Amino acid sequence: MLMLALNVLYVLVAIAMIAMILMQRGAGAQAGSGFGGGASATVFGSRGASNFLSKSTKWLAIVFFAISLFMAWHINRTAVATPAAQDLGLMGSAPAAPAPAQPQPAPAQIPSAPAGTAAPAQVPAAPAQPPQGATPPQAPSQGGQGNG
Repeated sequence: MLMLALNVLYVLVAIAMIAMILMQRGAGAQAGSGFGGGASATVFGSRGASNFLSKSTKWLAIVFFAISLFMAWHINRTAVATPAAQDLGLMGSAPAAPAPAQPQPAPAQIPSAPAGTAAPAQVPAAPAQPPQGATPPQAPSQGGQGNG
């Protein structure tokens, strides 16, 4: 019942805010006052409608945001955690994937090359030290030359 009353009040405040905003004069409304448009400002008093309308809009906005925050807090506090049914659409009617097969154990023997092929030639190992008299390559210099 509380949420229903707050929703109705929320909509009424929103409609009142829209009406208050639309009744306010824009920045270019001063140009029309030379043609008799300024006489209508006396309906709301000697100061004109801008002060009344702006204050009313401010308070309606405060009430609007307060109701929004209260309703969000109230719904979050009173919500009951229930598992929601998952809507999968077309994927809900698709058959389930079969369970993955158990991985087979590796064979005890490692397969070898066929008997008719020759064994590869021996590859010499790289020398551990450079030959006598050879200089190792150096990194390029970081000088100002380059990205010309």
